[in-house]
Amino acid sequence: MATQRTLSRARSRSRRSGFTLMEVLLVMAILVIMGTLVVANFSGILFKSKAKSAKIQLQALGKALELYQIDMNAYPDPADGLNALQVPPPQDTLSGSADWGGPYLKKAVPPDPWGQPYYYVTDFGDFDQQVYTIWSGGPNMQNENGEGDDIAVYSDK
Repeated sequence: MATQRTLSRARSRSRRSGFTLMEVLLVMAILVIMGTLVVANFSGILFKSKAKSAKIQLQALGKALELYQIDMNAYPDPADGLNALQVPPPQDTLSGSADWGGPYLKKAVPPDPWGQPYYYVTDFGDFDQQVYTIWSGGPNMQNENGEGDDIAVYSDK
């Protein structure tokens, strides 16, 4: 009789030593919910960091454009684009390359954080002073001429 009780106690203990299917599913559901919250928070951080990185790159390109303008008395022709900060103008142009003090960037113009090129235009502002705008297409990677979600730097602002 004593051995039967001992055997039945040992069996009941061995049956309860594992987790039930319901307990495992509950833990899995909690982990999925927590993972979703973490991913949602990090995607917002990633968006903000890319936007901030684009703004910093645009400001650095703006400083290089300012140096170019000091040497050449004009910003690069938009047809030449930002690559004019790396490559001297041809000798036969009006200003020539005698005043060119570049390259104004240590490396080639990088793409924006979304892998797209930066856009660049010049215009004339108040008192016929030349101004520039450089911008990134932003998260939607569409050129909206500095509007919408584009991230832009203006020389006159």
